[in-house]
Amino acid sequence: MSSYHPDMQKARFADIESDVHGLISKKTAELDGVAVTQVTFGTGARWSNDLREYAGTDLCQLPHVAVVVSGALGVKMADGSEEVFAAGDVMLLPPGHDAWTVGEEACTFVEFSRGGDYYAS
Repeated sequence: MSSYHPDMQKARFADIESDVHGLISKKTAELDGVAVTQVTFGTGARWSNDLREYAGTDLCQLPHVAVVVSGALGVKMADGSEEVFAAGDVMLLPPGHDAWTVGEEACTFVEFSRGGDYYAS
């Protein structure tokens, strides 16, 4: 029999219903004020095509701190600078960006945040 600390928390993405917008889906686990979100950009997904209307902004205005677990994500900032983040990369994206799947494989990343999620259901 195992024992655990009363402040320990656990969630499984497999048990969380997906919030889907076009080719982008997310599952969010809330752990004591920290949101941990698994985001999947399907093949051909692009924030400006799949989430812009829902968000109501031209570019994503949320900051992201995330680990890419599969595939690759292209990101373009408002100033025109671009970067590709691939599996194993840790990324920090400031507000004011567009993002899309690079290649023929879906991109999944897990991000960590505290509040302020425009895309909450």
